[in-house]
Amino acid sequence: MELQAMHKITQSDYYNFLELNKEIIIEDQHITIGGKYIITQLQPDNFELEIENIWSFPERGKWATHYLNAKYRGNYAPQVPRNIILRYSMENDTILDPFIGSGTTLIESKLLKRHGIGIDINKGSTMITMDRLNFNSGEDSFPEQEVYTGDARNLNKIPDDSIDLVVTHPPYANIIAYSKNDKIEGDLSRITDINEYYKQMRTVAAEIFRVVKGGKYCAILFGDSRKYKHQIPLSFRLMDIFLEQGFILKEDVIKFQHNTKTRQYWKKASVEKNFLLLAYEHLFIFRKPEGKATGIYKYSMKA
Repeated sequence: MELQAMHKITQSDYYNFLELNKEIIIEDQHITIGGKYIITQLQPDNFELEIENIWSFPERGKWATHYLNAKYRGNYAPQVPRNIILRYSMENDTILDPFIGSGTTLIESKLLKRHGIGIDINKGSTMITMDRLNFNSGEDSFPEQEVYTGDARNLNKIPDDSIDLVVTHPPYANIIAYSKNDKIEGDLSRITDINEYYKQMRTVAAEIFRVVKGGKYCAILFGDSRKYKHQIPLSFRLMDIFLEQGFILKEDVIKFQHNTKTRQYWKKASVEKNFLLLAYEHLFIFRKPEGKATGIYKYSMKA
């Protein structure tokens, strides 16, 4: 299968799309775009940088246009990328999210004055992202946020060693089918064979390793799943895949999940069939070593 190349979405592309579309279907959710959004604040109230490796955000952020994305399944709370961006990058750095979804990372990148690059294989997701980035505050100093349709396995327009920070939340294998209706070729969320999923994520990890600068960071939020009442350790397999590429594990953050759509559905079954609901995800923060050393046991352990 030929991997989709990156194609930049321009403002003209977005406005032309809006002429024909007022909503986008992602999985089973109808998501409105092109509205006259009311933005009461651009920054969160009383935000404090996390200092421990257990994070919990029971109230999703509602600043800027984040409040519009509550219906987009599987997206992460904006406090996650905000913490990562503030801790592991500086103003005017370049931030990459190769699974942009509804645009949470790029909204934060814009607000925090970083240059963002967001990619998604689903054109609907890229248009939602363009829509959510369509805000201003009277400031002229917001850096550019670039949005592309494309495949995370083929970052063809991104040079080697050019990205300061990756912040992303990949689709889990066959948990939420983001292209459920249009069935996009190459959509990793539709892969049903777990070993095939791992194989494709190795290509993703290799591309991310290629584009990240030496000494810089990659943060990936990932969780596990269940099959026949037993836990499938997707997150740890993914961690191994990134380590095998040459990344060093800087931190493993445990992030609690709140207000999940399926919790009530599985609540009764967890008692009747004797299994625990998965209430956390792993936020792995990797560093790319400086120099040419690669492989899981070939890196320098210097911080």
